[in-house]
Amino acid sequence: MRSPNRRPARRAATALTALALLAGGTALTTGLQLAAAPPAAALDNGLNLTPQMGFNNWNSTYCGAQFNEAMIKGIADIFVSKGLKAAGYQYVNLDDCWALPDRDAAGNLVPDPVRFPHGIKSLADYVHAKGLKFGIYSSAGDHTCDVKGFPGGLGHEQQDADLWASWGVDYLKYDNCNNQGVNAQTRYKAMGEALKKTGRPILYSICEWGSTGPWNWAQPVGNSWRTTGDISDTWQSMISIAQANQGLAGYAKPGAFNDPDMLEVGNGGMTGTEYRTHFSLWAQMAAPLMIGTDLRTAEPETFEILTNTDVIAVDQDPLGRQGTVVSREGGLVVMSKPLADGSRSVTLTNEGSYDTTVTTTAQAVGIGGATSYTVKDLWSKKSTTGDGTLSAVVPGHGTAMFRVTPRSPVSPPNGMTQLSDLPFGSVTNMWGPVERDRSNGQHERGDGQTISIRDTAYPRGLGVHAGSDIAFHLGGTCKNLVTDVGVDDEAYGNGSVVFQIYRDGTRVADSGTLTGKDRAKRLTADLTGANELRLVVTDAGDGTSWDHADWAGARIACGNGPAAGTHQLSDLAWSSAGNSWGPVEKDMSNGGNQARDGRTITIAGTTYAKGLGVNAFSEIVYYLGGACSSVTTEVGVDAEAEGRGTVSFEIYKDDVKVADSGRVTSATPAKRLTADLAGANELRLVVTDGGDGTNSDHADWAAPVLTC
Repeated sequence: MRSPNRRPARRAATALTALALLAGGTALTTGLQLAAAPPAAALDNGLNLTPQMGFNNWNSTYCGAQFNEAMIKGIADIFVSKGLKAAGYQYVNLDDCWALPDRDAAGNLVPDPVRFPHGIKSLADYVHAKGLKFGIYSSAGDHTCDVKGFPGGLGHEQQDADLWASWGVDYLKYDNCNNQGVNAQTRYKAMGEALKKTGRPILYSICEWGSTGPWNWAQPVGNSWRTTGDISDTWQSMISIAQANQGLAGYAKPGAFNDPDMLEVGNGGMTGTEYRTHFSLWAQMAAPLMIGTDLRTAEPETFEILTNTDVIAVDQDPLGRQGTVVSREGGLVVMSKPLADGSRSVTLTNEGSYDTTVTTTAQAVGIGGATSYTVKDLWSKKSTTGDGTLSAVVPGHGTAMFRVTPRSPVSPPNGMTQLSDLPFGSVTNMWGPVERDRSNGQHERGDGQTISIRDTAYPRGLGVHAGSDIAFHLGGTCKNLVTDVGVDDEAYGNGSVVFQIYRDGTRVADSGTLTGKDRAKRLTADLTGANELRLVVTDAGDGTSWDHADWAGARIACGNGPAAGTHQLSDLAWSSAGNSWGPVEKDMSNGGNQARDGRTITIAGTTYAKGLGVNAFSEIVYYLGGACSSVTTEVGVDAEAEGRGTVSFEIYKDDVKVADSGRVTSATPAKRLTADLAGANELRLVVTDGGDGTNSDHADWAAPVLTC
């Protein structure tokens, strides 16, 4: 075994980050790029394993004169004196207007001497002396966003990054204004590479506004990415941004998070009830918590909201999962977020204007089957014990938030579940902790890198070191397990291990010896009726040096699929649904950015009463459990695109594409797609853009029928 201070670098060869991924996170080979697939591997800069927390001045000051050195120092002081630092907030950030409108003769940015008379390095030193971190702002254009026209970073990436590093900058927010039409990925990747070359760890916050679907490409580029336009201090702005961000849950993971913009809590445009909803939903969505109010004049209620440690713990949970919408009906929205200890955070939101009772169950939020549950109200702090029924009278625009903890082992939820999302029954590991969605790394939790086997990267999985033994409680409800296995690339070509899968003590799969020079091997195991699953990694008889091993993309199928017969897909509950513009709509077109704002599904003059309305990029996943045989559907661009829009429809049987419409435009008549699904655990419906961006890409799965 290597010593703790001898960590090898990643291979010099370019790692294949699998841009096209299975629903469970298994890498595919190059050649198939699925833009709407789940996320690529996160940026390996060791930062942001939980969402960033801090302060940014823009929402309270814009470019006003009150934005200056005294304000930033005052915020840093308050972070310490008012308990914000202790609650987890660490970044104190500048936004636009910190520089002069022109660079100096050497092309360097120049701090405004009126706002910052002692310069930026002195200010960063002050913030660092408080045990905090310091952030700065720029734009991926020739100028920033303010009308005064401050210089942007386009074409100056390395020069600016080096300057910021010399000042002690720890965080960059990189906006999207005045970008001269240069490709977004090109611009943001250029700055990302420049930050890496400085050698200083700088958190990279991509502020691209969701224009090009950054959730599809930003994971290996930055630590977070904006998913929408700017927030404003109104209920309608906040809740519409929350709705847009909710559909992107599958793209968030440790080190890479969806960013629905900064907090407005305390700025005065919403009620206390609405601000608590704002804070609750941002935490439930594993969003960055960047305070946007001037804390020097904040009311006690503002500090009470911002320092609710129970809500913050949900946001900062080390599992790093974004909560998903369990149900949405009549403005009543239930969300569930898995937590590392096996509990769930549950939000009950009333988007309407009047007090309403909102109810759900432990079964519905994914942790059914326990004998009883402890339920803690994260705002009132009251704890109760019960059968898992959750019910609250929620005021208009309000949210009730609970942490629900099973008091006995529970079976995995119905559907395909990543093993890295499940609690361990027991675990042993030779070297450091077992890591979720990262390699085993060194001896500290969270110090691994993206799981990678022979230069193929996996965003999901378990990183271990031989000898390792992980047990999971199944409760007899699961069907099968599929995983890739291999020695992680952090072993640098060394290491040799054996992977074994046990069902109730009986070995049901064995990899044989795999070395650091072998490619990943696929293992599957029948788990029908099993109460316990064990994943075991042993050395191959030559000792445990460098035996860093990965259960890559390991996922389990549990529960029954749809009943026998034919089903309209819009009548079934999906496992997940992602969409780049508003929510996926049932039995209507995609419409605008709000729920239920579509029209009758219409393709080339033909109307359909049933179907799914989406906007590229989109992915909808249904759990089948091996029970279904085929799906048939009409596809096309909806008439609401008004002659615009180009898309492609793809159907996947587990990880295999089994139908493809080719490029479809508004002028294309509806096409019929049919796909064989025999034996499939999952059906995935994917819509990508036609290669020309996602504007007006309103697409329909019209009258899709599933036969089981």
